[in-house]
Amino acid sequence: MIQLHTKEDRLSFMKRKSTILPANLIKYLLLFPVTLFCLAPAFSQKDRVLNLPRYDNSPYHFGFLLGVNQMHFTIRPATDLHVRMFDSTYLPDILPTPDSALLYSVESSPYLGFTVGIIGNLRMGKYFDLRFIPSLSFGERELHYSLMTFTNGDTAFIPVSKRVPSTFIDFPLLIKYKSARLNNLRAYLLGGAKYSLDLASQAKKREQKNLNQKIVKIKANDLYLVAGVGFDFYNEWFKLGVEITMSYCLSDILKREKNIYTDGIDYLRSKVFQLSFTFE
Repeated sequence: MIQLHTKEDRLSFMKRKSTILPANLIKYLLLFPVTLFCLAPAFSQKDRVLNLPRYDNSPYHFGFLLGVNQMHFTIRPATDLHVRMFDSTYLPDILPTPDSALLYSVESSPYLGFTVGIIGNLRMGKYFDLRFIPSLSFGERELHYSLMTFTNGDTAFIPVSKRVPSTFIDFPLLIKYKSARLNNLRAYLLGGAKYSLDLASQAKKREQKNLNQKIVKIKANDLYLVAGVGFDFYNEWFKLGVEITMSYCLSDILKREKNIYTDGIDYLRSKVFQLSFTFE
């Protein structure tokens, strides 16, 4: 048993004790990736039956895509958001109509949607493919407004939510950069651009005639940059791909209509995350 007679002895022991555990922990953490690195060649060198061994030599092939998407909005509020007062003409659907209102904040929340598409793949080289995947995507987003209204000297806090549904016809043109094939697995990166046509933006115009509530409209035409990563799994009869992509709109898509829901926003851009399963 260790006897600690003085204060200096106790402090010295506690200092040594505090350094022993982290040193050992760091040593074990360093050994773990080294062990995996040493064992990786043993697993990769195992002889396995290659499925579809000449599949990637074909100049072109087709397939289809099924995906789950999550649509977001990137919002930049107006610079004078917290000091600008909106009069009654900017408050079309708040009843009874207040004298004026102040917009405190604008936020958005996403919803899950789904995507279906047809794949056209053109081989450009050993590690590069050109892919065209016309798709139909369904999704929805919601804008949340925090309003402070003023009526005859009385104030009231009113939260307002506006749903923005979208039905996109997407035309992405992508470059696929593939790694070397390891048995029946291959990793890849995706990059490119896509043009999107929002069919629901036209439907909102007809819907507004039959509703008292103001609808937030977005532009029908968008141009996106696309980036992603995925893995191809070669099965006996087909190739299964699992990929995650992000699409980011390059322009402001909000239609200004002189109301508090649009004039309080400097720009509104669309952003879409998608988990896709490809069958080729």
